[in-house]
Amino acid sequence: MESQGGITVQRALELPGLRGGLPEVVAGADRLHRTVRWVHAGETSNIASLLKGGELLLTTGLGLGTRPAEQRAFVRRLADRGIAALVVELGSRFSRLPATVVEAARTAGLPLVQLHREVAFVAVTEEIHTEIVNGHYALLRRAGEVHRTCTEALLGGGGIPQVLRILADFSLNPVFLETPDGQLLYAAGTGSAPADPLQVWEGLRGQRAARESGPPTGAVLVDVPGGGPGTSSVRARLVLLAVSSPMTPVHRMAAERAAGLIAVVLMQARQEEELAARGRGDFLTDLAEGRVSAEDAPAQARVLGFRPGDGPLLPVVMRLASELSASGNWALLARAVLEELGTIGVPVLLGVRPVEGRVPLLLGLRAESERTAVADRVAAALRAGVERAGLERAGVHPPVVVVGVAGGWAAASAGLRHAAETATAAQGLSDQPWYDARRLDTDLLLWRLRDHPDLAAFVDRAIGPLRDHDRTSRPPLLPTLETYLAHAGRKAETARELHLNRQTLYNRLARISELLGTDLDDPQTVLALSLALRARRHTG
Repeated sequence: MESQGGITVQRALELPGLRGGLPEVVAGADRLHRTVRWVHAGETSNIASLLKGGELLLTTGLGLGTRPAEQRAFVRRLADRGIAALVVELGSRFSRLPATVVEAARTAGLPLVQLHREVAFVAVTEEIHTEIVNGHYALLRRAGEVHRTCTEALLGGGGIPQVLRILADFSLNPVFLETPDGQLLYAAGTGSAPADPLQVWEGLRGQRAARESGPPTGAVLVDVPGGGPGTSSVRARLVLLAVSSPMTPVHRMAAERAAGLIAVVLMQARQEEELAARGRGDFLTDLAEGRVSAEDAPAQARVLGFRPGDGPLLPVVMRLASELSASGNWALLARAVLEELGTIGVPVLLGVRPVEGRVPLLLGLRAESERTAVADRVAAALRAGVERAGLERAGVHPPVVVVGVAGGWAAASAGLRHAAETATAAQGLSDQPWYDARRLDTDLLLWRLRDHPDLAAFVDRAIGPLRDHDRTSRPPLLPTLETYLAHAGRKAETARELHLNRQTLYNRLARISELLGTDLDDPQTVLALSLALRARRHTG
């Protein structure tokens, strides 16, 4: 049994108090390495119910009982309780322990010791307890030294890798930091150990694949706590593997203290990144909503590290689906997107707005002619950052990227506001790498009217018969109408996209005209149907 502090049964027998009683180990001699957590003395038959495990029990045997069945039950209950050892003083009850007791202890794997001379139980208890306390203090002192070394390393500018290397050198074994689901974050080896920590990690993965539960043999696993409300209670996990030398309680103590430092570092890093990203998001939102003037904006942007030069500014807004924005790791997302944007070669000011599920940004162009090319690269970088941050999910609409009009700071203010509103209105549109804000003004207008009863009535009048048809009949006709209008009435292109022959398409279009009572060649009818199909997304 391992404990955070204590001495072995062997060490307890070597102390003067028990050594003076001429101890004889009659069972469990191969288990004297067990840890003695505490010492208890007692004579009642139900003594096991008073113990917690790890105790060295001193007794004269009065509670053992006289019948073999009682004696076997007494020993079995102690073994089940998990005591470290049973020490019986001969003389007052037994001149030698009964064979039933010895055999029961051997069967249960319980160390059993008989004392041939009388000892003062109180003196033995005091002596062992002093040894335990001194040993525990020594462990705390050694763990404290490691903690102090790790703290000094962090204060000196070192990071988590240095803390892990200190732990590895202290334990003489490789140390790993992994995610809660077992993905490796960092591996640290020792300077004296020949084992490659990455090769050891591969072996650890093999052990875990072969075992459904429980830590690897000889390992110390310590959870790194999470960083605050709304986060997982376990942020990461420290793993120390007994490769070159065995693990001891002091290694666990040192790992637990190091885990506390690592938790603080991880929490601070996330807070710093997220606070910085939110600060930039607040500035961009204030700019969009007119709380920062075009005259003051350049100076404030420079404070945030944005120096775009003399070219036009390009406003861009990415909006995440509500299912993603509610649970998104915004610090990770901001870091991933910024790293992706670093390859574009233009100045970028990026912020986050978790409440609205938005990522606003400004980019500095050399010339307005770069707008389309830069927008292509920015949209690809934004999507790559979302993927790296793990925010893509099956069945959830991908993020919407809207690009505004390039211009000066005054245009950037209006452009950010327009792009933010348009990104909301564009939710549910057919997926595109990015949308030009100017081409979504109709959708924005319809979105703003989404709660007006006249809009719902207009949709019902325009396409209600088709909706009723599609609820009960096949094939559905609304998709055919949408594709037909998207191709501006070009029947050949419509047929190719729908994988229909011409006659089948003509039949469907005739059926649509019949149900709606309209002429699909009439420009006013086409306009009304196009508006109704767009408005349908906002009216439910």
